[in-house]
Amino acid sequence: MKMFNLSFYKGKKVLITGHTGFKGTWLCKILVNAGAEVTGYSLEAPTTPNLFSLAGLENNMNSVIGDIRDFKHLYEVFDATKPEIVFHLAAQPIVRESYKNPRYTYETNVMGTVNLLECVRHFSCVKSVLNVTTDKVYQNNEWCWGYRECEPLDGYDPYSNSKSCSELVTHSYKNSFFTDKEIAISTARAGNVIGGGDFAVDRIIPDCVRAMEKGEVIGVRNPYSTRPYQHVLEPLAVYLMIAGKQYEDITYQGYYNVGPDESDCVTTGKLVDLFVQHWGDNASWENQAETDSPHEANYLKLDCSKIKNVFGWQPRWHISECMEMVCRFSKVWLTGGNISQEMDSEISEFFDKEN
Repeated sequence: MKMFNLSFYKGKKVLITGHTGFKGTWLCKILVNAGAEVTGYSLEAPTTPNLFSLAGLENNMNSVIGDIRDFKHLYEVFDATKPEIVFHLAAQPIVRESYKNPRYTYETNVMGTVNLLECVRHFSCVKSVLNVTTDKVYQNNEWCWGYRECEPLDGYDPYSNSKSCSELVTHSYKNSFFTDKEIAISTARAGNVIGGGDFAVDRIIPDCVRAMEKGEVIGVRNPYSTRPYQHVLEPLAVYLMIAGKQYEDITYQGYYNVGPDESDCVTTGKLVDLFVQHWGDNASWENQAETDSPHEANYLKLDCSKIKNVFGWQPRWHISECMEMVCRFSKVWLTGGNISQEMDSEISEFFDKEN
């Protein structure tokens, strides 16, 4: 499969909400390298250390620190930058955190989407919008087959449910305000993303890397849960493709699952087995299952037939390759290597690879 030509983005005015986060930083890096005029709107990076600082992006783009709940400030940024393409990634993204702070989660994930689309509604410069949600938007029946875009939306926990609401807000705005305008709006429901530079709490790969940093055994809370794991560059490549294609042809707008092949939907235990294998150095893990942990789905897969049929897309790095890149990046970081250079190298390898 031939990759979407990133030269499309050269000179384009692009706004990314949530740009200081893990996925947001990788997306900024790709677009800056492609020659786009990138503006980011986000809170300060959520962790210390954080990938945005390590990547050295601040001097190569317009980085605006702001809260997606602050409509007035967001509107001012739209007015000042006049974006053509908008990627909406700003979110409270952690399931466990959503149980601790549900109100903030809904304010950010639901009203943040409303604020974003209200800005889009008032600025005719915008031609293409992509709202990035999650595979967890679906009503999860613990089925053994993948969920399709036509399945009911009804996430269980506050994070998942708030993202379901974000989807519904997007649907409503499309129907209510954009049917007679040349603004293409899509959502992308991505699976679990892994990759170098994720320092979040309560995520399995960051937990693995932190254990290696401390020389400890990796503790795994739920080794039997199945998830559609994929390298961070996989969904980002799809986001860039959707936003670019619908910019050129509005008929490409829609709702898309973005996940790995079924063979790469693995248990958390299998994922950590691969991490240990690629890390070496006597790395190991143990089952630390919690009996009183908040509810999380045990079995979750996506059916990605639609995006494969519409765009001819196929995943490029399978799960073992993903883990090889995770370990490579993490060792560069732990040894004080050049993170910006490592990101450039991985981006080049991913987008230049021939299937």
